[in-house]
Amino acid sequence: MTENKPTLVILAAGMGSRYGGLKQMDTFTPEGDTIIDFSLFDAIQAGFGKIVFVIRKTLEKEFKTIFNKKLSGKLEVEYVFQELENVPEKYINLERVKPWGTGHALLMLKGVIKENFAVINADDFYGRQAFNAIAEKLKHTKKDSYDFCMVAYALKNTVSNNGYVSRGECTVNTKDFLIDVTERVRIERIDGALKREDGKGGMISIDENTTVSMNIWGFTPKCFEFIDKLFLEFLEENKNSNKAEFYLPAIVNNMITTEVASVKVLESDSKWFGVTYIDDKYKVEKEINKLKENGVYPSKMWN
Repeated sequence: MTENKPTLVILAAGMGSRYGGLKQMDTFTPEGDTIIDFSLFDAIQAGFGKIVFVIRKTLEKEFKTIFNKKLSGKLEVEYVFQELENVPEKYINLERVKPWGTGHALLMLKGVIKENFAVINADDFYGRQAFNAIAEKLKHTKKDSYDFCMVAYALKNTVSNNGYVSRGECTVNTKDFLIDVTERVRIERIDGALKREDGKGGMISIDENTTVSMNIWGFTPKCFEFIDKLFLEFLEENKNSNKAEFYLPAIVNNMITTEVASVKVLESDSKWFGVTYIDDKYKVEKEINKLKENGVYPSKMWN
């Protein structure tokens, strides 16, 4: 068993194309809090010892201005850059503007992280119980093991009323281990019912209680053994695409279907919310301010 403090990785290199701007930098309270602020606050309470932001180089100054002062003296902070050109030269696509995806972001951490770590999205509010659950699991996992984990949510609690979302659809066995995760790139509510794209351009029903991943994963450093090979295979298959993304769930699925790793599914009763579209903002502001009013978070978190 290890009692080392785990690291929290925040994926913040996205462009927010459906939101219409950098949602990771947008504020949601009168005090000017971003969604990241709540993840950071919860991570400190849960016992994480270091934060690593995965960002684009153009955001470095802004991120450091906002977060370094808040986190000074509380835990270590590092920045890793995810750029389009961070691929073998023969795969550089000058027409591409979209980042290569969450799996590529994870690849940027190789050689930087030596301890157990959790990965989250910058624009999702996960809730304190989720951070407590994954931190506790990581603290007691040997870092040379292939014992990974994730926090799961019910699909009905993770959709937007303002358009489609992407979610990792999970199949979980009776012992609460993940046996399959499939990235569903389009799930939306149509005429009151949840539906997903069927891969042929049509939409089919999906159960609202389906277990989904919201990209809150727990890994040991052993995960980096697999990523290079999988990313090269992805690049070869998608070298002519300007939009294809290397998703983190694809890495996880490969590791569990080839039986080199296991992923324990941790249930969360925390309420998730996030912003995919600008019209989601009002609801998130309302939910976050309610939490502050109820004392879950102090009015001024970083004083």
